[in-house]
Amino acid sequence: MKSGCIIVKENANVNLEVRSSKSPFNIKKILGVILLAFFGIYAVIQLYPLFWLLLFSFKDNQEIFGGNVLGLPGVWRVSNYVTVFTSGNVGIYFMNSVIVTAVTIAVSSVLLSTCAYAIVRMHWKLNNVFLTYILLGMMVPLHATLLPMFIILRNMNLLDSYWSLIIPYIAFALPIGIFIMTGFVKGIPKEIEEAACIDGCSIYKIFYHIVLPLLRPALSTVAIFTFLSSWNELMFANTFISSDRLKTLTVGIMSLAGQHATDWGAIGAGLMISTVPTLIIYILLSDQVQKSLIVGAVKG
Repeated sequence: MKSGCIIVKENANVNLEVRSSKSPFNIKKILGVILLAFFGIYAVIQLYPLFWLLLFSFKDNQEIFGGNVLGLPGVWRVSNYVTVFTSGNVGIYFMNSVIVTAVTIAVSSVLLSTCAYAIVRMHWKLNNVFLTYILLGMMVPLHATLLPMFIILRNMNLLDSYWSLIIPYIAFALPIGIFIMTGFVKGIPKEIEEAACIDGCSIYKIFYHIVLPLLRPALSTVAIFTFLSSWNELMFANTFISSDRLKTLTVGIMSLAGQHATDWGAIGAGLMISTVPTLIIYILLSDQVQKSLIVGAVKG
């Protein structure tokens, strides 16, 4: 009888567990739905400004100030984009930004990767002091360097040229880039480089054929940071560049604002044009950035 009672109790417990698992009020499912709804609302909040800017770029002043600020445009004015490319010279400003940003990313990537490798792998007397000196650049505010940079560039006859922007952008990209790259270089096993050295590889072949491919996720992360800081920079571009043919996109869009009247739809079109490359760069490099975050999490 006792064994029968035990079996009955076990069957009852099993039935209760089955019923609880089949219950429509499953706590895990409810929490999953709430979490999904939260992230959905958060995504809408984050993406709506971009969608609003797209709608804004197809409107005119009358529609913008007439009460239809958030809604769809009554007439989709593609002429705003034609205006910024013809009358606003946005095409020239866009190419100037591409040239400055591309050179900045290329040169800074080479410098910070080689410098980080030299600091971590090549043991010399002042490598830690040198690293600390470079990282101090992260503490220097951008505005504090405006006047010294202007005097230096003027004495070097580099004002009103691409180099007046490229050199400061590279200088400010190195500290954060070296900080990220040194952490990744430390995570690369030394045995890989030692095996390559035994096989007869020189230090240059070891770096370019073995170490550098392993640093692609970190380089992609640094490239995105460098792109954003260079592409959206306004203060240096507005101070060091005076001729219209060398103005970057941020300064060019700012110049679209007239003294007495402003075509806000055209400005919205210019802002939308300047936003598209940022989205493309992030989409192309997002996989590498995710890999860098995963590697950092595993190492931690």
